[in-house]
Amino acid sequence: MRSLRPSRLSTSGTSRFDWRKAGMLAAIVVPVILLWSTPIVWPLKILVVFFHELSHGLAAILTGGSLERIEVVAQQGGVCWTTGGSRFIVLSAGYLGSLLWGSGVLLAASSTTRDHRVAVGLGAVILGATLAWVRPVLSFGFGFHVAAGLGLIACGWFLADAVCDLVLKVFGVTSCLYVIPDIWSDTIARSHLRSDARMLAEATHIPTVIWGGLWIVAALVVCGGLVWRTCRRSEAESLPAPLLGGRP
Repeated sequence: MRSLRPSRLSTSGTSRFDWRKAGMLAAIVVPVILLWSTPIVWPLKILVVFFHELSHGLAAILTGGSLERIEVVAQQGGVCWTTGGSRFIVLSAGYLGSLLWGSGVLLAASSTTRDHRVAVGLGAVILGATLAWVRPVLSFGFGFHVAAGLGLIACGWFLADAVCDLVLKVFGVTSCLYVIPDIWSDTIARSHLRSDARMLAEATHIPTVIWGGLWIVAALVVCGGLVWRTCRRSEAESLPAPLLGGRP
């Protein structure tokens, strides 16, 4: 029996851009943008704010400090109280941290067929962090994120992978879309605000707009890499199925 090798035409590169995947991603991006200012997207924006504040707190913990409490309000605002740690890293972690959370969720949803596990894991993170750090307990932020965490866990536990995949990708897309205009608004368009960049400027004597610009560039690089990674076609996908045998 003679084995047949796949054509070399398909092995010209390790990966190629997959326009079908790009179209599927656009089918999520476009509706999110069109509905951006509606109550439909509002819960997702609150989650992005939560991960922004959580990123500050985790940065403090990872650099030797501690996370005291997080507060999130319905007006898409939040604050994180920390002690110790690297002030530079803690202040830098908010915008880029929420972007990395969203990117990680989007990549995970795009590269696994077990999206229910990712949904349960994300829900557990939200629920655990809320119980540990979101205060006061009788507040919008605590109630909203307990409900969000339990909702994601229920989604992963009871619903089909296809539904979990869509939920995760919508969250990931919203996180990425939220970060860049948020940085622009807080650090460049309204540089007088006491934002993360403003406090970093006071600590480093580098203007707020410079930090905002650097963060926007970093966010664009991450988003560009994310689009490529999410929409690329691997070599295995490019090759035809191998023929194990044939006529001599």
